[in-house]
Amino acid sequence: MQYTWNDIERHIAVCTSCPLSRSRHCPVMGRGNYHADIMFIAEAPGAQEDQQGIPFVGSSGEILDSLLQDCGLTREEIYITNILKCHPPGNREPKEEEKEACFPYLKYETFLLKPKIIVCLGRVAA
Repeated sequence: MQYTWNDIERHIAVCTSCPLSRSRHCPVMGRGNYHADIMFIAEAPGAQEDQQGIPFVGSSGEILDSLLQDCGLTREEIYITNILKCHPPGNREPKEEEKEACFPYLKYETFLLKPKIIVCLGRVAA
């Protein structure tokens, strides 16, 4: 089956593949340019991302925006996502079963985007 961005977003919105789905406020789908050459992958949404359903808001988003600006880029030119789509309580490190449950979403995002460059943000993403 060929998935679309809308298909992935609908699946993520109702996902119950791991226990994090019971404690989340909003699952966090990747955002950005669906034709971007650069894909950023981070670990998991934080508390503010969980409230807003948007990756990299709050202080982490400010830092990212500043770094992108220093590189001559904007969010409109990139695609950014997380390994997990739900916030782990206390910002703890994702468990292996949580990463495995979300991996198909990351796989489809990467397949649809076909980025030239993937930037892993942090040890877990790498």
